[in-house]
Amino acid sequence: MARTLLVSPEQRGALPTIRDALEAADDGAVISIAPGEYDEPVHIRRKRVTIAAREPGTVTIRSPFTDQPTVSVVDGAVEFSGLTVLGDAQPAIRISGGSAQIVDCTASAGYAAAISIADGADVTLRGNKINDSQCGLIIENADGVVESCEVQDIVDDAVIVRLGARAALRHCTVRGAGFRGVYMYQAGGSSIERCDISQTGEAGISVADQTSPNIVECWVHDTQGVGISVGRGCGGVIEDCRVENTAPPGVLIDEGARTEVRRDAQAAGKPPVGATATSGNQQDQEQIDELLAELDGMIGLTGVKAEVRALIDEIQVNEWRRSDGLSVNAVSNHLVFTGAPGTGKTTVARVYGNLLKALGILPNGRFKEVSRRDLVGQYIGHTAEKAASAFDEARGGVLFIDEAYTLSRSSGGGADFGQEAIDTLVKLMEDHRDEVAVIVAGYTAEMGKFLAANPGLASRFAKTLEFENYTPEQLVSISGHLARGDDYLLGDDLDLALLEWFTQVDRDANFGNAREARKLLERMRKSQSTRLRNIGRRPTRDELRTLSLDDLLDAIRE
Repeated sequence: MARTLLVSPEQRGALPTIRDALEAADDGAVISIAPGEYDEPVHIRRKRVTIAAREPGTVTIRSPFTDQPTVSVVDGAVEFSGLTVLGDAQPAIRISGGSAQIVDCTASAGYAAAISIADGADVTLRGNKINDSQCGLIIENADGVVESCEVQDIVDDAVIVRLGARAALRHCTVRGAGFRGVYMYQAGGSSIERCDISQTGEAGISVADQTSPNIVECWVHDTQGVGISVGRGCGGVIEDCRVENTAPPGVLIDEGARTEVRRDAQAAGKPPVGATATSGNQQDQEQIDELLAELDGMIGLTGVKAEVRALIDEIQVNEWRRSDGLSVNAVSNHLVFTGAPGTGKTTVARVYGNLLKALGILPNGRFKEVSRRDLVGQYIGHTAEKAASAFDEARGGVLFIDEAYTLSRSSGGGADFGQEAIDTLVKLMEDHRDEVAVIVAGYTAEMGKFLAANPGLASRFAKTLEFENYTPEQLVSISGHLARGDDYLLGDDLDLALLEWFTQVDRDANFGNAREARKLLERMRKSQSTRLRNIGRRPTRDELRTLSLDDLLDAIRE
């Protein structure tokens, strides 16, 4: 268990300074700081430690030395929580290398960046307030996730992402920057998602020098410069953004930029100069036909195929009705997949997501597969953050939750936050039902209990699709398909032997269906390798490709 050290100049038995606590701290220690003002620099090098205010918002740290950062971390693994950190001519917080989490802190530096992240660091900032600084946040040659932060009253640029940085800004508010709200250059695959950016002296968002960000669902307004500016040679996507009360043309894309603007991404009714606008609900009939053919080509699953086709038919007709001005009832795209493992649930979910994209219902075919560990946290509030983050990553596509019933099971021994994940997902599914298709999958009986875990959960799903176990004949066909995909052939009479094996094998509740076929083939290839190595010569091409009855007999002995 992590050791906790208390810092308090007034309390007997506590350490008087943060520096004393760091010197005494073992790797992984928690330093809890009593309320008060601490005039001392905090330097951490190659140490794993948590520094938290005992009462959030009651601890202020400032350095008496104006020429160095107040808090600096070099190649450490640290977490800061509930602190107010004040800098002067150097950053309030500087992270160089390593990793850090900065949560619910306030940072400002009169003549420098409030927070500076560099040198390959990997940092998460959540719920922070950054204000009254020369620059707000600088991320350079580092990775960062910035969620639910406020950056305001900044002299120059509020947020700078540059020189090899890769950052994701989500649900942030940027207000009152003297120059640009967010400035990105040479920033690789960065993103700005659902941020509110306003009252800037120049552009709200400025993208330059070979940067290709995704700018999604942002509100850029009341700026002295244009709302969004993209320079020559840049790419990326501007999607579903509101740009209001800015300098014209609202969104300015230089000639030579490759940026794509999608749906309502500009205040005016026409695309900005140099942009190509794409509208939603455009159907790609050729792609729809190809995907349905792919679905039909899957072995077995007769009932599932019919259900998916019926859903697609209804969606397509509704889109035709909508385009002709006819009324259309609201339809949920969320589905429940039930059945044993290895019955094609994940594959069908991917096809379904691509079909929704081809129908113009979802903007992309993104597929995000998660399980309990990706959604459930370890402390109060952590689960909602993880669930919302996973949901955000699936925006525009499919969120596939495998073994979803485990969310409604207690992990035993202490607090369990699976129910919090369910409650969070229920709200997100309703608030953003046109942006994500959520598919939950698992055993039939357990999924019934899962749907009963929240009063509104079952009603969020349009339909339940039951994936039946494959028959022995279908498993033989799957084995042949898998073998051909890996450039193998089934030898003479091997299909009959496989049929006999799959007929007599124990098919209990944990039987893996297609997974069992794949595992058996892997063992057969291993047996074939041993057999061919012992024939005393180099095998022919046909021998290298052919799996024999002997390989099967050897494989099932394992």
